[in-house]
Amino acid sequence: MKTIEEILKNYEEEWETSLDDRFGARLCQFLTEEQMESIGFSMKDEFKGQHIVKEWTRENILEQLKDDVEFGFEKALNRRGISSGLMFDVVRKWNKVLEEGLEDWDEDHYAMYGLPLFKATAIKYGWDNPIGDAEGNESEYGDE
Repeated sequence: MKTIEEILKNYEEEWETSLDDRFGARLCQFLTEEQMESIGFSMKDEFKGQHIVKEWTRENILEQLKDDVEFGFEKALNRRGISSGLMFDVVRKWNKVLEEGLEDWDEDHYAMYGLPLFKATAIKYGWDNPIGDAEGNESEYGDE
């Protein structure tokens, strides 16, 4: 599993996600205020000094990844292209952090609103897979 230091070292080039940096926003729960600032995030003045850093453990990362996979499925199945694309990137980054077999998912392999990645991640960790045995063809979902 990657360390926070490894991520922060090359954050801008390797970890930052497009548009609103959703990965960074999620990563901040594991960072000190100083570390947040080093990747371009900051606390509002009224919240400074109140941030409790979540422990950097596999279990805590999996908890966040599970939420992100569920959200990714929701957006993909509702054909929300921008949102599912952003979640595809976030899920890829968490898989890269974990280094448990899905870390090399090609960023250009964004097929079918990211469903293949969401499915592979859900299956790997035994989470809900709402598309079952389907490959993830978005034409199978959404309009009922």
